[in-house]
Amino acid sequence: MESSIAEHLRVERVHPRRKPDSFHPPYPSFSARFDPAVDQVVMAYLGVQYRTPEPPPVVLAALAELDTAHSGEHAPDHHDRARFVDEAGYATVLTTFYWTDPAGYDRWTKAREAWTGPQHRSPDAGFFSEVVRPTVRRFETLFSSDRTEGVSVAAGELSGEIHEHGYWGGARDRLPVAQTDRLEPGTRPTAETDAETGVVTVRPQGNLCLIRSGQEWTETEGDEREMYLGDVEPVLRAGMEFLRDDGLGIGCYANRYVRVTDETGAETDKSCGMSWWHSLADLEAWAESHPTHVAIFRAAMKYLSTHAPAARLRLYHEVTVTDADEQEFRYLGCHDRTGLLRAVR
Repeated sequence: MESSIAEHLRVERVHPRRKPDSFHPPYPSFSARFDPAVDQVVMAYLGVQYRTPEPPPVVLAALAELDTAHSGEHAPDHHDRARFVDEAGYATVLTTFYWTDPAGYDRWTKAREAWTGPQHRSPDAGFFSEVVRPTVRRFETLFSSDRTEGVSVAAGELSGEIHEHGYWGGARDRLPVAQTDRLEPGTRPTAETDAETGVVTVRPQGNLCLIRSGQEWTETEGDEREMYLGDVEPVLRAGMEFLRDDGLGIGCYANRYVRVTDETGAETDKSCGMSWWHSLADLEAWAESHPTHVAIFRAAMKYLSTHAPAARLRLYHEVTVTDADEQEFRYLGCHDRTGLLRAVR
């Protein structure tokens, strides 16, 4: 086995790992391997929300324009789209773009009108742009198989089997920056509204934490598929809804449990939870001890003990902890529980 942290990102640890090198994980997992020339990436979440049964014209036009934006010059390295209904009952379409060249993202944004620009100001919809630019030292990835998702699609390859997983605290051990930094959160987020444009800009604190955690059941069949959809997914959904509705009290600023869609807009057998957290420590505390996550963990372990090692469910996640100057959050016409607005309302 090898370390999740690529060799060129390893330094002498100030903060020891939770498990020694002799620890043997109970199942194989892998991490993305980026070219050493990649120093920073961009993760851009562009969302649009509406209350009507069908998308209003301003939404359809905006999404059609966005569909042309993932090809051509300075195009992202990877993109995906998902949809969900948020805590206020708004249907939301979320498109995620990834770049391994921040300069390419800057040129891409300059070549088109801003997602929260005046052309999208409408009483029928709200638009938001949540963008982080972490260095490769500030995010980690984990996969149960060789099928990549999210930012890792833009990576060159996957590692071999890694040491740092299968125990509480593994995410911190996989973060290169955590070798020398405790990643304590900065001051609480603030917001300011542009009186002319109506755009609300949220300025979060340093070491804001983002997790995207996904599951794919495309290849499951028979009893395995029935067990995932009947026993595991409802418990997962309950945990995601707790974070969505009541997570603020434990440090979760916002949570979205989304269904990934294909190029036609049809739902796929993929979902993911996408959460903004006050700190990595708050995320760790929920994962280790909160009843909602304990229930998810127990359901998952029962599922894996029943179907492993032949289980066909694919799992992954990416955890990012960003500096304050690596973040940009803008909201136009959104309700006050949208994304980071919940943290400052």
